[in-house]
Amino acid sequence: MNNRSPVDAIDLNSLFEHLLSGPLGQMNAMEQNLFRIQFDLHMPDVLRPLATLYGKRPDFAAHLENMLEIVARAYASRSEELRLLDLRRISEPDWFQKPSMIGYVGYVDRFAGDLAGVKERIPYLKELGVTYLHLMPLLKPRPGANDGGYAVMDYRQVNSAYGTLENLRELTAALRQEGISLCIDLVCNHTAKEHEWARKAVAGDPTYQDYYYMFPNRVMPDQYEMTLPEVFPDFAPGNFTFYDSCQRWVWTTFNEYQWDLNYGNPAVLAEMLDIMLFLANQGVEILRLDAVAFLWKRLGTDCQNQPEAHAILQAFRALTRIAAPGLLFKAEAIVSPDQLLPYLGLGAATHKECEIAYHNSLMVLLWSSLAERRVVLMTHALQNMPDTPVGCAWLAYIRCHDDIGWAIRDEDAAAIGLSGFLHRAFLSDFYSSRFPETFARGMTFQYNPKNGDRRISGTLASLAGLEAATEQRNWQETDLAVRRILLLHAMILAFNGIPMIYMGDELGLLNDPSYLDDPNLADDNRWAHRPFMDWHQAEQRHDWQTLTARIFQAIRSMIQTAKHTLNLHAQARCYAVWTYNEQVFGLIRASARGKLLVLANFSEHDQIVPRHRIHDMGFKGVLVNRLGEQPLDSWSDLKLEPYQVLWLEQVSED
Repeated sequence: MNNRSPVDAIDLNSLFEHLLSGPLGQMNAMEQNLFRIQFDLHMPDVLRPLATLYGKRPDFAAHLENMLEIVARAYASRSEELRLLDLRRISEPDWFQKPSMIGYVGYVDRFAGDLAGVKERIPYLKELGVTYLHLMPLLKPRPGANDGGYAVMDYRQVNSAYGTLENLRELTAALRQEGISLCIDLVCNHTAKEHEWARKAVAGDPTYQDYYYMFPNRVMPDQYEMTLPEVFPDFAPGNFTFYDSCQRWVWTTFNEYQWDLNYGNPAVLAEMLDIMLFLANQGVEILRLDAVAFLWKRLGTDCQNQPEAHAILQAFRALTRIAAPGLLFKAEAIVSPDQLLPYLGLGAATHKECEIAYHNSLMVLLWSSLAERRVVLMTHALQNMPDTPVGCAWLAYIRCHDDIGWAIRDEDAAAIGLSGFLHRAFLSDFYSSRFPETFARGMTFQYNPKNGDRRISGTLASLAGLEAATEQRNWQETDLAVRRILLLHAMILAFNGIPMIYMGDELGLLNDPSYLDDPNLADDNRWAHRPFMDWHQAEQRHDWQTLTARIFQAIRSMIQTAKHTLNLHAQARCYAVWTYNEQVFGLIRASARGKLLVLANFSEHDQIVPRHRIHDMGFKGVLVNRLGEQPLDSWSDLKLEPYQVLWLEQVSED
């Protein structure tokens, strides 16, 4: 009896010879040999996750062959310039972990009108110090409401309002010339219902109906709904939508016009692989993989963070590395810390899943500490975060295009004497302006009465108090608000990974109510914190009599300091420490490159850190604050001004 699985029957040499009969056969021997090196290196990591996903299918070999043909075609059509970039990335595998990596994120139209406009604004990005530009969804979306571009109807076209594929290629080339890597969004969990695949499914094509989750009645949807949460309970309740056009219930996790893809079908994975490599060949260097936690569905679960979702990402990573080894993946997985680390790869997949992931917990803890004026929760929670794999990097951010959800774990809150439920309620009240004497001007987004969840919308400056202070013409409060803005930037620059600045935060842009005038946006107050770039205000960044200049120049100076601080390399250990002062947060970055002690005062009052505590942490003798380069008294207690941050390096020992 033959118990061999379809995977066991795979002959890699025969597979490679088959690929030579296609586009690879037209390449010279050197190019073929370079491909063979990548093929041999990554095929074990291709087979391992694909065997988990599809290894029992009798047609496994045919699907694998199809995927490798996609890879070979992409390799053969990759430009010489991009192949040289691949070689450089292979030779410098920590390129994205270096402290010189500074991120900036925004929408194309809101930043510069279109892709050609973004190209014209490269000097501004260079002035700020940006080396990583994330442009929010720019692929062709469905018309009308499209979840901010996350309902894609064509992955191979650019939103016509932004330009063309040629404009995208021109932009990526111009950015590369200036040392800036482009990141774009790839929505891999779902398509718009207007996508070609969905239209064919509606027309009754069984091949494409198997690309989605489609049910003839409510039997299975009702069973799934028993354990599924609602992402947008206010305007998209439930997870399934009935369509008269095809007489089917379709899985729609986010909105009724976003149809979840069925990765149980290997043809879907192959299609998305082809799209990834197509975008890489346009010069995109980093793909932000959207909603990756939702990629696999399993009855009786919340259908998030399933093991197969990780196998899908591992397969994508290994296959794309053969054709475009310079391409990186960033996981958009806004999940709890214990569920987040696997997206960077664990066990056999260590360094073999996504290279970058959002550190959502840091963002939440920063805002929590700012509201509470205490750093106890942040210190405890970060001390209990697992270590990051050496070859990966967190994305450290203050806010993003989405709302802020209060992902405070009940266990962390209880450990320091807080109620997780009540603390989350406090934060929602504080940042939605309901709490007495709050400095914040935010708005509640998506209140869920079932669990009391209330997320928050608002720009950094408005949440940090600048909007309220300017309304009141209170210059003391204005000063404190600016100090909060700078504190938060100093924290993400000093944390482990790539700091990401949201467009306009470097200028102190406030909430923008103009979204209410657009019927496609009016029901989503997150657009208040996605303002159009104010280039008139940006022109004030060199006028030191303006708040804009104070904020911009201080952030720019911190960025330049960070780039020259070797201790901030992402491979350096990053761990929170107790300072013996509940208002002052402590963080140590340590590696063979040296040690850096970060101290941050999260209150509006002067605070003291005892010198003996500094000694206990291993910092003795003369210390220099890299944020200012001034030496500090060797034996006195350290005093931090309101919201001040120190980056301390030891330069000598007594």
